[in-house]
Amino acid sequence: MGTLEALLLGLQDATQPTMLLYCFIGVFLGTLVGVLPGVGAMAAISLLLPITYYIPSTAALAMLAGVFYGSQYGGSIASILLNIPGTPASAVTSLDGYPMAKQGRAGVALFIAMSASFVGSILGLLLLAALGPVLSEIGLSFGPAEYFSLMLMGLIAASAVGSGSAAKSLAMVVLGLLLGMVGTDINTGLVRFNFGMAELMDGINLVALAMGLFGLSEVISSMRLGGGERRTPRFSLRSMLPKRLDLRRAVPAMLRGTAIGSFFGTMPGTASGLSPFMSYAVEKKLAREPERFGQGAVEGIAGAESSNSSGAMTAFVPTLTLGIPGDVVMALMLGAMMLHGIQPGPLMISENPVMFWSLVVSFGIGNLLLLVLNMPLIGLWTALLRIPFSMLYPAIIIFICLGVYSVNNNVFDVYVVAAIGALGYGLSLLNFSPAPLLLGFVLGPLLEENLRRALLLSRGDPMTFIERPVSAGLLAVCLGLLLWAAASAIRGLRRRSHGHPGGRVTP
Repeated sequence: MGTLEALLLGLQDATQPTMLLYCFIGVFLGTLVGVLPGVGAMAAISLLLPITYYIPSTAALAMLAGVFYGSQYGGSIASILLNIPGTPASAVTSLDGYPMAKQGRAGVALFIAMSASFVGSILGLLLLAALGPVLSEIGLSFGPAEYFSLMLMGLIAASAVGSGSAAKSLAMVVLGLLLGMVGTDINTGLVRFNFGMAELMDGINLVALAMGLFGLSEVISSMRLGGGERRTPRFSLRSMLPKRLDLRRAVPAMLRGTAIGSFFGTMPGTASGLSPFMSYAVEKKLAREPERFGQGAVEGIAGAESSNSSGAMTAFVPTLTLGIPGDVVMALMLGAMMLHGIQPGPLMISENPVMFWSLVVSFGIGNLLLLVLNMPLIGLWTALLRIPFSMLYPAIIIFICLGVYSVNNNVFDVYVVAAIGALGYGLSLLNFSPAPLLLGFVLGPLLEENLRRALLLSRGDPMTFIERPVSAGLLAVCLGLLLWAAASAIRGLRRRSHGHPGGRVTP
């Protein structure tokens, strides 16, 4: 099947009423969880995973993806109006968005943020459509050794390049790998690390792990903050129209932010963390009046939001074409695909071309829906921000328990959620990020499978990973990342020893 024919069939599938309905549900819920501080896309996708069992696979993936990029839109609303980032990446938006709101220009800030998100998403989507088939062709030449090295590079990149302590991130990756080994070994049929519990013979439920790690632990953490009714600024749609000077400053920033976000989006582990900060730093460096940043500069909002959204779109490139998650949300998306019997990777475009292009088209439709819906619904989102947190969290906990129970009709999974939630909360108190744990859990079984397959084909010779040029190159990148992380840690220790307690400087 040719690319054009597959694209037309994908367009036909994506415009079916069922697909449009679930795409709308996804982007609506995504905007909602982005607006509400403390919920987040991870918790929302985790809650929706059990529901996808009763939905056609393509529609389910389109809905979950809609939650992901919809939360990028919604996260900017709470950042601008209340200086409370709805998502971590929206923290950069609040630097200039909230000062604009205090100046009575909240409408303009929201318009710039939404426009930048739309531009970044569409351009990132075009890049996904262009790079997907190319990377898929390259990936077809990969064997088990190359896949092992590629997945190892993704895990190390996610921990060594991401924010926070590289050592703690690597420790979380290892813990995720260990949890992924629980259950029956596919090759030997032996049961491993189940501690005599028959319920763990099939391994730890991905839905239970995700809900506990990102849903329940987030609820516990957020409950400590309390929260009551908040006052939000009021504005009209007319006040959202920017001035000509605002557009002249914002448009180039959108294009630069899209380029930065697209670059980091295709690199595993860095899409959602670095690109908004990098874009903001670039815009401040290029500005004629850098002192305006932090006081209400539209370039800061435009660059951060466009890089955030383009990174969200291009994060699907390695996930769909190579089977390597672009970031932690992509790891959960990868797990959702596996739950539906879909194996992402180089064969996806050749074996499921209609599904691939249907997803690409649905992403475009979803972003268009976001732009059309969010302008008139700003009043609704601001009203939701006045709901006390104490009324939201009991409902979220009930949905978590019902959702995880409905997967296997097993009360044991509810206990797993409670245990993982307590573990996730304890790790957060110790400043351990749960994201690398999920990456290790999802990629661990695939990593082990390709490692053992490569050793079987080479009759136990580990030199096969070095003798194959692509595998050797990827392992060299892994070594370079580890050395870079070690050098950064040493520099941080030296700074602290010389009286600079901050250690590493963040953007």
